[in-house]
Order: sequence, then C-alpha cells, then structure tokens
Amino acid sequence: MNKKYNEKLKLVERAKLYSPAEALALLPRTARAKFDETVDLSVKLGVDVAKNPSVRGTVALPAGSGRSKKVAVITKPDRVKEAEAAGAVAAGAADLIERIKGGWLGFDVLIASPDMMPEVGKLGKILGAKGLMPNPKTGTVTPDIAKAVKEFQGGKVEFRMDKGGVVHLGIGKVSFKPEALQQNLTAVLSALGHAKPGSFKGVYVKSITVSTTMGPGIKIDAGRALDEVKG
Repeated sequence: MNKKYNEKLKLVERAKLYSPAEALALLPRTARAKFDETVDLSVKLGVDVAKNPSVRGTVALPAGSGRSKKVAVITKPDRVKEAEAAGAVAAGAADLIERIKGGWLGFDVLIASPDMMPEVGKLGKILGAKGLMPNPKTGTVTPDIAKAVKEFQGGKVEFRMDKGGVVHLGIGKVSFKPEALQQNLTAVLSALGHAKPGSFKGVYVKSITVSTTMGPGIKIDAGRALDEVKG
C-alpha cells in the first residue's frame, strides 16, 4: 500500500457499519485517481455456492452506470438492420459467429435471438471464459432485440455471484451525486432479493461494501440498507 492509499484509509472507520447515505457521501473523499473512478459494490451472500452456484440476473440502474456499453447482436439476417438501428456495434448471423470464432470480442454485451442459440452455443468455450455467453436469465437471449440493446446501453447491467459467494458490480461513478448512487444501490439490492433461491433459509445478505476503483472499502450496515429497499 502506498502513502496516498494509507491517507485515504484513515478517513474510514474500519469497525464502523455506515448507513448507505454516510458511505456514499464519504466515497468522493476516498478516491485517489485523476480519472473518474467507478463506484464498486460488493455484496457477500449467505448462499451455499455448492447448492446454488448461479445467483444471477440483471438490474436497470436508474441513474445509469456512467459507462457506455458496446452491444453486439447475433440474430437472423432479416433482423440485422433492426439491431443496428437500435445501436448495436455489430450485428449478424453466421458471419458474426465466424468473426467471434476468429477472435473478435469488441463488445461488452452479446445479445442473441432465441432462434440463433443452437449456433451461438458453439461459441461456448470462447464466450463462457469471458462471461459473455447470452442467457435468458440475464435478458441477453430475447426476441425483443431492439429493446434489449437500448436497455443495456442505457444502464442495464448483469450480476453474478462468484465462487466465493460474492456479487461484484459497478453502480456508477465518483462524480455521481450521492442520491443517484443511492438509487442505483437500492435497485441492485432489490434485484438481488428477487434472485434469491426459493429454497434458501437464513441470512441472505451477510455484508455490503462500497469502494472507489482505487480507494479503501467502506462497510455498509446491511440491515439498514435492506430496510431502505423495503421502503
């Protein structure tokens, strides 16, 4: 850890559980980069990853993500123009599949129409390793291509629990107003609640931490945060 990081670390009370508003208001003071750092959210779930390895889904961030996403679409030839008109950086059928097989991955999100999934499945090894494989659970396999493209460009993001039972995702930028970050945090926690396995019993959200890209973590009182979601 360098001197600047340690200085920022002193601003955070390590043993304290901050209210969401307190934590989000403190974030700009802990940022230490010259660029507009991302606000990273980490939620530790009490889920047994061996029994429920796929807590995942999507959430539309009300205030946006602060990042413009490149969306590609694999669909039938007669729908390529529709995808391009919606803003896709690339759209195609067999031609786009071959392009991806050749190593092109110039996109952040890949959307596929259901009728193309048998062919898209052949890209499993390439896309799976990058977390880019289209999936109905995340809204990336859909017949409504134009709507999906616009949603992902406008702030819809995917989340997925990792092998350690933690969900990581960006909920905005340091330059966002605290109120905007609060809206995004609430939306994510609500989406996680909807993604809870039906058979789960116990404490679902064990801990919540926010940080800037290069700043120290700030622990949020999970109980208070969840109460705010309930309204």
